[in-house]
Amino acid sequence: MRIDRKWEPHKPTIRLKLEPEEIERNLQNGKAISRAGLQHLAPAHPLSLPVANGPAKEPRATLDWSENAVNGEHLWLETNVSGDLCYLGEENCQVRFAKSALRRKCAVCKIVVHTACIEQLEKINFRCKPTFREGGSRSPRENFVRHHWVHRRRQEGKCKQCGKGFQQKFSFHSKEIVAISCSWCKQAFHNKVTCFMLHHIEEPCSLGAHAAVIVPPTWIIKVKKPQNSLKASNRKKKRTSFKRKASKRGMEQENKGRPFVIKPISSPLMKPLLVFVNPKSGGNQGTKVLQMFMWYLNPRQVFDLSQEGPKDALELYRKVPNLRILACGGDGTVGWILSILDELQLSPQPPVGVLPLGTGNDLARTLNWGGGYTDEPVSKILCQVEDGTIVQLDRWNLHVERNPDLPPEELEDGVCKLPLNVFNNYFSLGFDAHVTLEFHESREANPEKFNSRFRNKMFYAGAAFSDFLQRSSRDLSKHVKVVCDGTDLTPKIQELKFQCIVFLNIPRYCAGTMPWGNPGDHHDFEPQRHDDGYIEVIGFTMASL
Repeated sequence: MRIDRKWEPHKPTIRLKLEPEEIERNLQNGKAISRAGLQHLAPAHPLSLPVANGPAKEPRATLDWSENAVNGEHLWLETNVSGDLCYLGEENCQVRFAKSALRRKCAVCKIVVHTACIEQLEKINFRCKPTFREGGSRSPRENFVRHHWVHRRRQEGKCKQCGKGFQQKFSFHSKEIVAISCSWCKQAFHNKVTCFMLHHIEEPCSLGAHAAVIVPPTWIIKVKKPQNSLKASNRKKKRTSFKRKASKRGMEQENKGRPFVIKPISSPLMKPLLVFVNPKSGGNQGTKVLQMFMWYLNPRQVFDLSQEGPKDALELYRKVPNLRILACGGDGTVGWILSILDELQLSPQPPVGVLPLGTGNDLARTLNWGGGYTDEPVSKILCQVEDGTIVQLDRWNLHVERNPDLPPEELEDGVCKLPLNVFNNYFSLGFDAHVTLEFHESREANPEKFNSRFRNKMFYAGAAFSDFLQRSSRDLSKHVKVVCDGTDLTPKIQELKFQCIVFLNIPRYCAGTMPWGNPGDHHDFEPQRHDDGYIEVIGFTMASL
């Protein structure tokens, strides 16, 4: 096996600016209202919802990307929060006298209703914020988004109109509507005629403090399913222009049978963000993070990797200019997304940021995203993604070749192709590789046992101790040959009897340690960087491990 000396072209990655003035600005921008509660305010342009003739359908909990998707459909999650009353209020609530009725909370607009009241909510036509627009409309395209106003019984922050706070005499089980807020821009007003006025209903929404990273619903188009009879009728009555025909043909070719297409409006101020969340990484933080991003962004730019891989989403958004990606997971999640970007060959390559939900998070530490997510406000994270500096990251190809010095019978069980042939952090042989493989196989077999970052680290420690006692890598030095820049290091490896050999691309290793150390202490060693085209080779004895 050999590692290419010629390093692969850089993949841009987001690195945080940590200057004090930057942090202060991010904190100021991050003040967004995020509490929920309540009643009905009719939207400006109601759409007809399908009426169920049969038994009540199961409340939808995931986005519908099919041609049957309904705009403004809520995403219902089970909730047991005792402080939120049913959004319908006492007059319209179907189970107002039941104390233990099941309730659901919309992950997108934060309203809470009883499960039995969801059908009634559709009857009064209170929909969630729209996430796309219908294609094939004859009306001119609207390039702006309208507010999505929601009544709230509880509200944080201050009124946009009068600047006063929202006074709540009884925070729990309050029946009074104290505020009207927009689930897009998060602006909130007192529920008074002097604060919330008629012109607020029709005015365009700015999308709030994070408008630069939000994908507006006007960009996402659900392609209208062609109807042959209607097409034939149109051809008889009217001939469309050549330009119009070309536009339609181009959309059909670009769509390739997919129900949705993206038609972005280019702007140097826009940095649209795709968020990929891996709930399996680290502990149980992934699900919570997924819901918070759906609240702040367009839900159609937030993807759950446990439902589907990132390929379809990246293909859908591949032509969006200034695209940025946030990988919420461990280093393996980041590598997965980068491998799909390699496969799709996007040009230019979008920069990738990391929200560390994994166990080790060495790449996240290297890029100043921290060693683990500690419930920082999502609003602050969005500011950091928008303002982060783009840096380069070396990535290395691995080539596996048969050993010509071995007899054919010993090569029968050999592997000629690795599951992954590119590495971003480090590549290792021996002790730590065996422990990591054992962790991976155990988590795949029993994912329910690996639901916290602390428990994962304890498993690592136990597996490492067991492997240490068994000394499964004690003969590693007898089975490897290492040549670096033409220099054969094999005799040195055999002399020191290394139990582990690491090819290090980034300074961090094994959950934050820095084995390369401080280059100032060793004048013969140059400082380690993740964008210099060099890789560091380090050997560990059992004592040093």
